[in-house]
Amino acid sequence: MPAISAGLSRDQLLEIYRYLRLTRTLEERLTALYRQSKVIGGLFRSLGQEGESVGSAYALERGRRKDVLSPLIRNLGSMLVMGAQPIEILRQYMAKAESPTRGRELNVHFNDLELGYLGQISHLGDMVPVMAGIALTFKMRGEPRVGLVYVGDGATSTGAFHEGLNFAAVQRVPLVMIGEYNYWAYSTPPEKQFAVKDLAAKAKAYGIPAVTVDGNDVLAVYEATKFAVDRARRGKGVHFIEVKTYRRKGHAEHDDQSYQPKDEIERWAKDNDPVDRYVKQLLGNDWADTQDLKDIDDDVRDEVDQATDACVNEPLPEPETALPGVYVHPLAPDKLWFRSL
Repeated sequence: MPAISAGLSRDQLLEIYRYLRLTRTLEERLTALYRQSKVIGGLFRSLGQEGESVGSAYALERGRRKDVLSPLIRNLGSMLVMGAQPIEILRQYMAKAESPTRGRELNVHFNDLELGYLGQISHLGDMVPVMAGIALTFKMRGEPRVGLVYVGDGATSTGAFHEGLNFAAVQRVPLVMIGEYNYWAYSTPPEKQFAVKDLAAKAKAYGIPAVTVDGNDVLAVYEATKFAVDRARRGKGVHFIEVKTYRRKGHAEHDDQSYQPKDEIERWAKDNDPVDRYVKQLLGNDWADTQDLKDIDDDVRDEVDQATDACVNEPLPEPETALPGVYVHPLAPDKLWFRSL
């Protein structure tokens, strides 16, 4: 199949659409489960940011001992691109006994190092030095592998971000950083976080090439990331990509967004939704037709329905399973403190 846009074939363009639709549909299902009190803990939506997650991850080489990325809580799309399955996400959010972490962790805090995604540390900014270290191992072993790490605009104010950025620059490690400028660090707007106009300026200060792209243009993000990934794989070091996007939900589902102007949210939803924009690109350029997209929508809905039905009534972990895998020598069941309650 010949390439028709951004070096991608028609099948690849449709695959990107499938990941976009899967991300949104899965999060909509999680929202319904959250409202039924079936989700344990917080629900963190990526509504309005799906495009940058999918577009950036799609530029990596996927598979065993290939590239590695570290997602944040709004990068569900990138995990799905790397191979995470909807049933794993559902089980994880509901803390089921069969979840990837056996109920010990929640939401997208889990790994599959074979598939190439590394669960985040909640302290934002900390994954930058972690991924810089991982990328350094690729360089030291002479492996043609690349690391990709996401960081939010608020997290670029943390010391860990700056230390990791400087280390990665000096060591010229094969690392791509995606800086998500989504206008809100929880409830703090950018003008109260930093004085620069663009996040890219922070990276340039460390001698790192940096670009700013429209984060809601999926193909623009893909092309920028593909260039950066290829450059890193050739031994040229770190590359920083700032994606301008918008967080259309609160920090988590419980957040009422009272600090966000309603007209601002509505404007981004109406004029700059990444999924809608991609659909217009596909149809307007004759890269796909309406039936193609409907078929994908139907398949995604069926996949999410089947995954939900398969796990929604599964049990939570037994209390006795809490310590094994956490402590080297867990206490015997009859010694556990909760047995005396």
